[in-house]
Amino acid sequence: MTAWPTHSSNTIIKFADDTTVIGLITGDDETAYREEVRALTSWCQDNNLQLNVSKTKELIVDFRRRQREEHAPLSINGTTVERVSSFRFLGVHISEDLTWTHHTDFITKSARQRLFFLRRLRRLNMDSRLLCRFYRCTIERILTGCITAWYSSCTALNRKALQRVVKAAQHITRTELPSMEDLYTQRCRKKATKIIKDPSHPSYKLFCLLPSGRRSWFGPPKVNNQLLRLRGVEL
Repeated sequence: MTAWPTHSSNTIIKFADDTTVIGLITGDDETAYREEVRALTSWCQDNNLQLNVSKTKELIVDFRRRQREEHAPLSINGTTVERVSSFRFLGVHISEDLTWTHHTDFITKSARQRLFFLRRLRRLNMDSRLLCRFYRCTIERILTGCITAWYSSCTALNRKALQRVVKAAQHITRTELPSMEDLYTQRCRKKATKIIKDPSHPSYKLFCLLPSGRRSWFGPPKVNNQLLRLRGVEL
């Protein structure tokens, strides 16, 4: 897929057969965002790609202090796009209030379900090393999916719920397992090192070397009093 945004305030993210349009709206002017959606729809039609509107969702993140209760619906080929309070994007549940409670609740539930299989393997007298490998492949993988994007913004309650899963796995395997905090720190360091070494990475410019030249400073962008609209499209 080679469609590119026609407005600088919009971004199109493509992954496999999923496409997400992100529109940054300022001053209640949604013209550029809606034109972007129409342009993408036309591009798909011209290239023999059919949009699955029934699986298309729209999420609105409103940064304004005075938020409007109603937003004009978005339509594609005469069909209104469903507006949701959260949706799953590449394995991560994004909520309109930009909190991670829904996501952590989901992965905690999924991880606890897999603890059942870990217990069954323990009853079969499987070696602790194999139990740990099973844990890392089936449970830790769920708990740490895209952890660098959401863990730092989790509430203390969310983190305790996640850590309880790790403690339960420790009790079953009888082995010391890395905590969620340690896993998060390791993944962040690995990710940051990779970005710093890759000037072509989109986040490379967010890292700046400190005067010592030994450490880097990370500065995230700020968005104030603006409206962000995200729409996931499945082809």
